[in-house]
Amino acid sequence: MPSIEGKTGSSENAYAGLRPGIFVCAVLLGLVGNILSANAAPPTKRIKPIQLHPDNPHYFLWRGKPTVLITSGEHYGAVLNRAFNYKKYLKTLESHGFNLTRTFSGAYCEPLGAFKIQNNTLAPAKGRLICPWTRSNTPGYANGGNKFDLTKWDSAYFKRLRDFAAEASKNGVVVELVLFCPFYKDDMWKLSPMNAANNVNGIGKMERIKVYTLNHPKLLAVQDAMVRKIVKELRDFDNVYYEICNEPYFGGVTLKWQNHIAETIVKAEAKFKAKHLIAQNIANKSKKVVNPNPHVSIFNFHYAKPPKAVTENYGLNKVIGDDETGFAGSEPKPYRLEGWDFIIAGGAVYSNLDYSFTVGHEDGTAKINAPGSGGPVLHKQLEILKDFINSFDFIRMKPDNSVIKGGVPNKATARALVQAGRAYAIYINGGSEAKPIVELPKGTYRAEWVNTKTGKLDKTETFRHANGNRTLLSPKYVDDIALRIRQVPKNK
Repeated sequence: MPSIEGKTGSSENAYAGLRPGIFVCAVLLGLVGNILSANAAPPTKRIKPIQLHPDNPHYFLWRGKPTVLITSGEHYGAVLNRAFNYKKYLKTLESHGFNLTRTFSGAYCEPLGAFKIQNNTLAPAKGRLICPWTRSNTPGYANGGNKFDLTKWDSAYFKRLRDFAAEASKNGVVVELVLFCPFYKDDMWKLSPMNAANNVNGIGKMERIKVYTLNHPKLLAVQDAMVRKIVKELRDFDNVYYEICNEPYFGGVTLKWQNHIAETIVKAEAKFKAKHLIAQNIANKSKKVVNPNPHVSIFNFHYAKPPKAVTENYGLNKVIGDDETGFAGSEPKPYRLEGWDFIIAGGAVYSNLDYSFTVGHEDGTAKINAPGSGGPVLHKQLEILKDFINSFDFIRMKPDNSVIKGGVPNKATARALVQAGRAYAIYINGGSEAKPIVELPKGTYRAEWVNTKTGKLDKTETFRHANGNRTLLSPKYVDDIALRIRQVPKNK
């Protein structure tokens, strides 16, 4: 109900400089709010937030374990869309062993039908948007309800955000919190609380391609305050990292502004005992990163196929992620191929944009009417990828396609992640039967051909090898197949 929704926000001011009496009241209200939201608080004793692995910073260390993040997640509206049941959604992710979800802050949302996506979680129904700023008493928000007051926080939003992070933590899911997103079209900018038409502060009187620059101090102050508030609210969660901006290569987003937001996060966490990782979205497909921001630990790409982005940027010694893919039809195949290629190339994040998660179908069973895929079949196939990479001590491995000396089917590709003499993760994309010639040092090995669609071992063999090249014959397969080679210990 818009009239009620417009009065649910906190009276906490978003800026410093409040009069003493108001400040005391705000502090008291904040204390009461903390007590009321205690059920959304993370555990008091928590190890460090997810971090780059000290032995191999191409991967993560989380809760004491080497970690690769693989998921098929909803379209980023889990927090900002009041109607979305994120508890059911996060339990569904856990049931597949998926350990990542990507969600937007609420500074950006989409109109119904955007990008030809039906039942889009990022497009809340009228009056259902919840975001960092509280509603005012003034009607007139473009998608129902009252306008926003950019100087006051919505306590209900931050309770929901913290509870979302807590539920994700309980289900073993890392949250990639995307702070901002460019406005691809005017109808998206018309829905943002940062647009002057939607707030009572008269802030945001510019065209959409000017929003994410350093040229508008009042709007920049609003953005900085939002970042500081979110960082403060999530300071104790070990399952969170921040992406500065989704797809900043659209909509006029400047690099100087991105660097400024990264600096804002760092300053906000300056006194924290544990710091959270910062991610930067670099490009669609690939781009070589030059002069990387030293505050950034995760370099994200979208639609990164083939996985050239990993090869070009492996020398950064940071995590390379493919944190969005989609728009390649409704069949699981292209997303399975992209995921396997990217992870075996040395990437550490793969996040499919999954339209089977909608309001009312948070268990991933919705009929898809969107330019992408998702659903039970793809979920199973990405589970197989997750299990495959986790069957290795991948921290000790690095991409090395040179160990494959031949035998790859015509027009197919073969990639290898290698710990020389110990373990080889090989993925063949294309063909129907392969005879890869693999260079192996002396030893006894077990080779297992993994069906990427069923997870079954379609063929296994154990062999002694003198040294040099070894030809391995695959079973018949459709489209792609994976090969796991591991040294058999001498005492076995």
